Amino acid sequence: AGTVRAMLAFGDTLRPEAAQAVAALHAQGVRCVLVSGDHRAAAEAVARQLGIDEVHAEVLPGDKARVVGALRQGLPAGARVAMVGDGINDAPALAAADVGIAMGTGTDVAMNSAQLTLVKGDLRGIATATALSVATVANMKQNLAFAFVYNALGIPLAAGLLYPFTGWLLSPMIAALAMSLSSASVIGNALRLRGAELKPD
Repeated sequence: AGTVRAMLAFGDTLRPEAAQAVAALHAQGVRCVLVSGDHRAAAEAVARQLGIDEVHAEVLPGDKARVVGALRQGLPAGARVAMVGDGINDAPALAAADVGIAMGTGTDVAMNSAQLTLVKGDLRGIATATALSVATVANMKQNLAFAFVYNALGIPLAAGLLYPFTGWLLSPMIAALAMSLSSASVIGNALRLRGAELKPD
């Protein structure tokens, strides 16, 4: 009598790639926050296991968007809040975030509320998408710089800047070639994104 014969424990199983995903985001300088409706002890145990920085537990479904809004208000200049979710209850928070990321294995409501959907439902895709967005923005800035240089040199020459000094005018054929080279340089630079390092270690 009084002897424990059996004990049952229930809990959510962590996705196998979750720890890798959090580690990859940390490597990119991303602060990871868990917003969960689970009991605080359970949520904090998951956070410890994955290395998550901040926990909001026992959050009602309707309050997730409020938490996202509070996180956005406390951000330093230039920072953004991304929300990752896959359920119906996550839809308002996905819409409230600067960037909503839905899992392709989740509900249609979540995917319709998000700006980005990870088709395979692999959490490591979050870090890959972040790396791709950073590389794309950098590539766009480079292309704008190329276009600025071409126009800064080409327009004055086409307008006859050198004519009073040299009697030289820019030939329409050379101008057409310069514009073609401008487009080719932008396209070639954009194609470099295919070789960008996107996979988390």
